[in-house]
Amino acid sequence: MKLFHRLAGILAAFCLMIVLFVTSVEAVVYWTPGYFEQEYTKYNVLDQLPPMTMEDLLDVTDEMMDYLKGKREDLHVTTVMGGEEREFFNAREIAHMEDVQVLFLKAMSLRRICLSICILCLALLLITKAPVRRVLPPSICIGTGLFFGITAVLAGIISSNFSKYFVIFHHIFFDNDLWILDPATDMLINIVPEGFFMDTAARIGLLFGISSAVLFGLCLFLTLRGRRRA
Repeated sequence: MKLFHRLAGILAAFCLMIVLFVTSVEAVVYWTPGYFEQEYTKYNVLDQLPPMTMEDLLDVTDEMMDYLKGKREDLHVTTVMGGEEREFFNAREIAHMEDVQVLFLKAMSLRRICLSICILCLALLLITKAPVRRVLPPSICIGTGLFFGITAVLAGIISSNFSKYFVIFHHIFFDNDLWILDPATDMLINIVPEGFFMDTAARIGLLFGISSAVLFGLCLFLTLRGRRRA
């Protein structure tokens, strides 16, 4: 039974880490005020587009992010460019973003599943009358440490050649070449250049690292305090 309790705790920790990671992605992309405007300014995005205002570009971005969350039925977004009203995204970009939306919504579903597993594991520990205060903190330390160690290694590998692994990522998650865009015809590649993805990945990694470290530190503190009392 002790082994079951420990495994349940470690499983809960792994699922909790996935919840933290997906939430970190959402926090950087959705909850950081002025993030897109900051990135657009940093990479001189407006210079790569037909004449348009930053306000209109940010409105297009808001529509795109709403689409990824499933709040819009499609990505047919009109705006003023070069003094005339036109659709911002072309057919190829819209088709690619359909794949991206599926990936994004699956990530949100995975978070809900992992959160449910965490609750289930905690319920099983309570039902089986496990000493939760003694079992859960060290189990979460183990699970958190293992998960963070794996992700840290992966982050180190990816950062060594971001462009290479950026391409590999697309080959893994997409079964077509719609993600290969042309800056001469496709607006999407101009508003989210590779540097944008690198900055976003770095921010996500930082936020995830801090939240993971806080969780690990709290559980380690509770584990050591429990051992001293014992």
